[in-house]
This record gives sequence, structure tokens and C-alpha cells, in this order.
Amino acid sequence: MDLELSEEQADVRRLARDFVDREVAPYAAEWDRVESVDRGIVKKLGQLGFLGLTIPEEYGGSGGDHLSYVLVTEELGRGDSAVRGILSVSLGLVAKSVAAWGSEEQKQEWLPRLCSGEAVGAFGLTEPGTGSDAANLTTRAVRDGDSYVIDGAKMFITNGTWADVVLLFARTGDAPGHKGVSAFLVPTGTPGLERREIHGKLGLRGQATAELTLTGVRVPASAMIAPEGKGFSVAMSALAKGRMSVAAGCVGIAQACLDAAVRYAGEREQFGSPIARHQLVQELISDIAVDVAAARLLTWQVADHIERGVPFATESSVAKLYASEAAVRSANNALQVFGGYGYIDEYPVGKLLRDARVMTLYEGTSQIHKLLIGRAHTGVSAF
Repeated sequence: MDLELSEEQADVRRLARDFVDREVAPYAAEWDRVESVDRGIVKKLGQLGFLGLTIPEEYGGSGGDHLSYVLVTEELGRGDSAVRGILSVSLGLVAKSVAAWGSEEQKQEWLPRLCSGEAVGAFGLTEPGTGSDAANLTTRAVRDGDSYVIDGAKMFITNGTWADVVLLFARTGDAPGHKGVSAFLVPTGTPGLERREIHGKLGLRGQATAELTLTGVRVPASAMIAPEGKGFSVAMSALAKGRMSVAAGCVGIAQACLDAAVRYAGEREQFGSPIARHQLVQELISDIAVDVAAARLLTWQVADHIERGVPFATESSVAKLYASEAAVRSANNALQVFGGYGYIDEYPVGKLLRDARVMTLYEGTSQIHKLLIGRAHTGVSAF
């Protein structure tokens, strides 16, 4: 693995950094307060080619490699994790799944729109009663002639009220567990699909997170993506790469914590000198710096594995587990550097801590990833 960025990758990183500093970071606190990101950000992400990274140009994508995708995701996470989530889900989970599993017709219909920002995608896997136990979802799709009729509910769906299409997972047969799950591309304007935005979240408050209710939602059989019964494979392949995206966003959060702590420690004076001179403050900052570096390298390793075509699922779990926990530690340490001022929203670290906390929960809790990593090393399932 070559740790030196290519000229193209360095350019992508600079472009993303400038964009975040200009279009995201200055507004993050206000979006958090009003619980809504400016929807115009989607078009801007599309215009820069960020929503098309790794998608072939023939389908409206901007190409590029997975490390470039990680670099952009890091920067968005540094600016506002609510914005990072838009890209991680619409591109990372939905568009990439369409590119990997979709029919030619599905690719032509959805990829140009998703890559340009004309359309936004949502990933409909989690249900009110099945979070980590996704293989036992209860949403059902019943064949009726040339259509499927879908009934059920989904919960905590990122981009839920903004999305134009949902990559939706439903049970199509009586086979137990994951064997009976299929995947569908469901336009959100389809009759019977209702969306309710979830407000009052601890973090990611600017992100459009929703509950979806499906009552007699009829879609053509051609809306199925991948063969019937292969939906769980679609979901797991998406999440394996999606965990890299979450890890990269966590690197961005931790980097924002480091930047804020260093800046504040140089400005704040106590006992006649900047607190940056105090050894225990330097310890807090050094702990953040180590977590940033380690989480970044683990995440870049996943991108390298994907590019080389070697197995990466375990490495993705390792990166997601470490980076998400590191983001929480980094935010906690940064808040300690700020002292009482860190507890009010005039300063950024309170929001960083709130945004970091959910990262240990979604796309696999820390506990689930420990089980996956343990099973990979022992060959023994703990379930």
C-alpha cells in the first residue's frame, strides 16, 4: 500500500476541503439548531462530481478510486456529519448497489440522476423491531401478476424524506432468515409509501432521518434489483463498503476535534500562559492525534483492499469499529480541553460529540463488529 497520494487524489482532497470550508462548516451549527441542512447542498455535491465518485462515467459518474471517495468523505465528516450522511447513503449505499447489482435499465434510469444530485437515494433496511437482526426483517413483498405489493415499515432511514428512490429490502418468500429477502428500487412517489421525519435526535440533527410506512405499495417486477432471494447479499455488500464510508466520516470528526482543540489551547490562557503549555492538555491533544492517525490508516487500508480486489469485509469492520469509538474519544477529549466552554453550542465540540455518538450504533453497532471480527479470526460464530 502506497501511502503517498497521487496528484489526482491530492487535487480531490483540496477540492473537498475548500468546498467544506466554504459551503459546509460555516453553516453546520445553524443547520444543527434548526434540524435541517440546506437542500441546495445536494446539487452542489453533484456539480463537483462527489456524488458520482467510483461510478463509471458512462452512467453519469465521475469515476475515480475508492481512496478519493474516502478523502471526500473525511472532509465532509470534518465539516458536518449530517452532510456526509447524504453522500454516504445516496452514493455509497444506493448508487453503488445499483452499479453493482442493477439491470442495464435500472442503471440507465437511476445512476445519472443520483450522480448529478437530481435524485437522492435512501437505504431501506432497518425496521422498528429489527436493527442488528436485519436478516429477520418483516416487511413483505407479495407477487401479484407482473407486480409486487409491499407492506411494512422502516425506521431510522437517512435521507428518508428527501429521497426520490429507496433501495428497499423485503421478504418475498417463506425461506427463513436472509434466504427470503429481496431488494427493490421503489420511487418515493409510489402510492402507499408514507414518510415521517424524525426530530429531536441527539446528533446528526440536520440530517433528514425518517420512518417509512408501506401500505399496499405496488411496484413492477422489474423494480427488483438482483435475483429474488438475493436481497440480503445486496445489503451486506453495500454495508461492507458503507462501513468504510462511516469510518472515513469518523476520521473527519476526529480531525475536526483535533483542529478545534489545538486552536483553542493556543488561545485560551490560564495561570498566566496558554493552556497548550500544560502537560495534561498536551496529553489530551496527543491522544486525539494518535486516534486520528490510526483511524485514517485503517480506513485507507480498506480502500486499498477494494482497489486491489482482495477481501475487505473484516478490515472494513475493524476500521468502522476503531474509527467510530475513536471519534467519541476524540470529541470527549476535545471537550475536556475546552472545559466549560465546550458545553455550550457557541463552540463546535459539543456538536462533534453528539454527532460522533451515533457512529457506534449504525451500520453495525460496535458490539456486532466485535462479533464479526472475532468470528473472522476464530472461525466460530458467537450467534
